Amino acid sequence: MAELPKDRSGWRALLRRIARATRDPERAEDHLHSAFVKLSEYARRHPVENPTAFLIRTAVNVSVDVRRRHDNRHELQVGLFDLADVPNDHPLQDEVIAARIRLERVQRLLKELSPRTSEIFMMHRAEGMKYREIAAQLGITVSAVEKHIAKAALHLLEHAED
Repeated sequence: MAELPKDRSGWRALLRRIARATRDPERAEDHLHSAFVKLSEYARRHPVENPTAFLIRTAVNVSVDVRRRHDNRHELQVGLFDLADVPNDHPLQDEVIAARIRLERVQRLLKELSPRTSEIFMMHRAEGMKYREIAAQLGITVSAVEKHIAKAALHLLEHAED
């Protein structure tokens, strides 16, 4: 089993390695301390073959965690007055009502079609399936899928303004 440094020069060398590995020389000592605490906790339950490597790897992980927390906090710091300028992208009530009316009209028009044509149209438009996927799933030709979708689209267009 590898051992931890026994003298000051060994610890300073370890600290330099951590500073290089974390690219954070100012916090290297803090990272080493956190890593040492984690090593102590881990070593109580598990054998550690190479404590020095454990310290370095853990210090790098601690450094990454610190950087992430800092970045996340920095992104979340929004002033109260900045929030006043945030656009509200929710639709207006009249837009919601108009969309519901259009949806009801489309649903009514689709019910006027044969169940097969309506099903194929919804597979393509609502589920985003490609013509060849629909054809394979239903056991029909791509040409048949095209005809059903064209029929449904034409019906919707002809009756859209009614």
